Amino acid sequence: MKALSTLLTLTALIFTAGAYASDLDKEQRWANSIDATLMDGEIVMLDDGTSEFLSIFTEALEEKKRAAIIMHGTGVHPDWKEVIEPLRIGLTDHGWHTLSIQMPILPNDAEYAEYAPLYDEVAPRIDAAIDFLKAEGYDKIALIGHSQGSAMGSYYLSKNKANVVGFVGVGMPDLYDDARMKNSESLKHITLPVLDIYGSDDLESVLKPSDQRKTAAKQAGNENYTVIVVEGADHFFKDRAKEDELIEKTTEWLEKL
Repeated sequence: MKALSTLLTLTALIFTAGAYASDLDKEQRWANSIDATLMDGEIVMLDDGTSEFLSIFTEALEEKKRAAIIMHGTGVHPDWKEVIEPLRIGLTDHGWHTLSIQMPILPNDAEYAEYAPLYDEVAPRIDAAIDFLKAEGYDKIALIGHSQGSAMGSYYLSKNKANVVGFVGVGMPDLYDDARMKNSESLKHITLPVLDIYGSDDLESVLKPSDQRKTAAKQAGNENYTVIVVEGADHFFKDRAKEDELIEKTTEWLEKL
């Protein structure tokens, strides 16, 4: 009976692992769509050790060897029109090359709770992005994540000693009652410079735990934790003026690193 119980447990674990792996078919559909319409930047396929994944590299006009890795939110892609594309293109006007990467995703009808196991797939993708930029000679690298991309980024930094100079979290939410998906938990273990930037009209999951994020950064002893609230902006900085302010505030902070 014990052997049967063990077998059933292993079978359940295997099934769960397969069920929660990133939706590679959806990733491929995004890649095909972007390949057909991309106007700025070039597609670079990176390898996380298990499979290839999409990234978009966009060069700055300046020759400075610095770059930002950009991580999108739930279920979308590296050229998403809200927040991601404006940042990946806008930062290049300020001397930062950008590498926007495909994060692990699930089908459109997936619940936030179902994303938690995918956080184990985040580190290999960020590591692959860092390795690519280092190989290209970029010695100053920052991480930028929006929404769930910020949660994935902060979780990564809480578990890994990455060779990056700072982290920008745009609209940093606590998505679900799982420590992996809560920025307010990951920040307890991050000591490198962090910019926590969000809109005054952001989502409740961003606004409500804002004090908890500050407390977490203080608990970590992070003296380089900065909060910027963009008045009138929502979670997606939809207004063009708010997009411009996001880019301006982000680049001002990056310049101080």
